[in-house]
Amino acid sequence: MVSRRQFLRGNFKSSQTPQRPPWALAEALFISACSRCGDCVPVCPTRIIVIVRGFPEVDFKRGECTFCGACAAACKDYALLDSETQIWPWAIKAQVASNCLPNRGVECRVCGDHCPVAAIRFSPRLGGPPQANVDPAVCNGCGACVAPCPVAAISVV
Repeated sequence: MVSRRQFLRGNFKSSQTPQRPPWALAEALFISACSRCGDCVPVCPTRIIVIVRGFPEVDFKRGECTFCGACAAACKDYALLDSETQIWPWAIKAQVASNCLPNRGVECRVCGDHCPVAAIRFSPRLGGPPQANVDPAVCNGCGACVAPCPVAAISVV
């Protein structure tokens, strides 16, 4: 998303690389291989793959990735590798931002409740509610924690 300041200055380019569907090639290779057919979009059971500027991206605000491999199987351009030959779909991990509710003194464990691999743990703190921490060794980047967060404090990058 472009900030108001970026919009008014005419700086529309995002500094962050878009999150492509699982098993996507490196960005430059993906852009050259993807024909923009959109075949990966309707086969996604959680409907998190959307078309942005003609190319597929993952929107974790819509839900989580189940790593079913349907998008990779539907890709005839080989912009998404076969999910059976490449074990890890991506290297992204969840991150907790400073606007997380426990930083404001509010008890919240919604992200941890929705994490299917229990990668989000809560560290006790004196004088405040437990703080959410992501274990990067356990997090698979599925994004299940993003949508339920009431203050959008979780991102997957």
